[in-house]
Amino acid sequence: MAPRTEADVIVVGAGLAGLTAARRLQEAGYSVLVIEARERVGGRVLNHSLDGGQVVDAGGQFVGPAQRHILGLAAELGVATHPIFTSGLTILEFGGRRHSYRRVPRLSPLQLVDSGRAIFALERMARRVPPDAPWRAPRAARADSRTLADWARHNVRTRLGRFAVEAFSRGVLACEPGEVSLLHVLFYLRSAGGFRQLTETAGAAQQDRFAGGSQLIAIKMAGQLGPGSVRLGAPVSRIEQTPSGVTVHAAGLVAAGRRAVIAVPPALAGRISYDPPLPADRDQLTQAAPMGSVIKCLAVYDEPFWRYAGYTGQATSDGPAAQVTFDTGPPAGPPGILLGFVTGAEARRLARAGPVQRRAEVLASFARYFGPAAARPADYVEHDWTADQWTRGCYGAHFPPGTWTQFGPALRRPAGLLHWAGTETATHWSGYMDGAVQSGQRAAGEVRDVLGSARV
Repeated sequence: MAPRTEADVIVVGAGLAGLTAARRLQEAGYSVLVIEARERVGGRVLNHSLDGGQVVDAGGQFVGPAQRHILGLAAELGVATHPIFTSGLTILEFGGRRHSYRRVPRLSPLQLVDSGRAIFALERMARRVPPDAPWRAPRAARADSRTLADWARHNVRTRLGRFAVEAFSRGVLACEPGEVSLLHVLFYLRSAGGFRQLTETAGAAQQDRFAGGSQLIAIKMAGQLGPGSVRLGAPVSRIEQTPSGVTVHAAGLVAAGRRAVIAVPPALAGRISYDPPLPADRDQLTQAAPMGSVIKCLAVYDEPFWRYAGYTGQATSDGPAAQVTFDTGPPAGPPGILLGFVTGAEARRLARAGPVQRRAEVLASFARYFGPAAARPADYVEHDWTADQWTRGCYGAHFPPGTWTQFGPALRRPAGLLHWAGTETATHWSGYMDGAVQSGQRAAGEVRDVLGSARV
């Protein structure tokens, strides 16, 4: 029989959201127990150590100056940031042609105007979407009945304009434009402060990364919680509620508490058995919110040779394999590290391929952008988040048509004694590390409000 333990609050999931909630509750005087399926903490943030000791991020990585929740937490924990390398030319591969540019690629003015008009139109609509209740936006039902692809077919005229929409959907949401609700896209834009914040580097979401890797934040939070407060390798299978409390059944463990915080993505929350069952709209939300498709690939070189040739290491492409790249090496170098994101349909295609083919195609895309030397790294690392058992995709969940207006009110609403956290539940920077931290703070506040003064 599994051993039984008790705490005021049981937290399911030791990612940034769950650990933030646990830390806040423990600081307020409550006893907490965090239960995690993996043999590590961090969830969607994951460090990888190279042979030379350099730490790279195989999971969530980028942070921008507007992301005050994660930056504030990192500062408390003594985790510094350093900037992404951005000096030089950026690459656009479009229609089989490679373009180098500093600010704007030299393309047809008509196409540039069309793509700019599309971005402006989406941002204008997004300003009318309340981030805490997208279903209350003007004409929300109409926006939620359409995909982003459907909107683009009626509002974008040129190939470059359509590519701008596709690149946004794949690069930011990790899904195809035909898979996501227009209302969800508008919410995402509003949640982050606009297209520029989501897609650019300087002053935006991709400006910095954490020294020592993002997972260091989770590791330090778990360490602060103290011995026995985090149980690893314990997938939760069942959660029971009675008027007096909750009982969480996990592998090798039964935990009882006054409240529980469920800090996992909706799709994974839906795989837990609940007694009594979840409210119908909350359960259907878990069925209607798929994760994005991402394979994160890192190629390591003795030197950042693209910098010496005058390139930033950033590329965007409509071609195969890695369609977005960044220079994610040390600011002063060496080594040189190119990061490539394989997303959306390309991620699903390459997830079905073997690792040898996948590596070959990713490195071939790097070589198209930065020359033959990019095909010959000293080391290569990849993490297929679609195959990760306890995530099943990244960066976060996206909402197909109908999801926000039909099931959105259940996203954060407690279900009896259960509270919900995770970046998908955030009202600002949803889908990002900042959103995860914000959601953990909110869930902890909800629990404090209902439990009252902690029993010390």
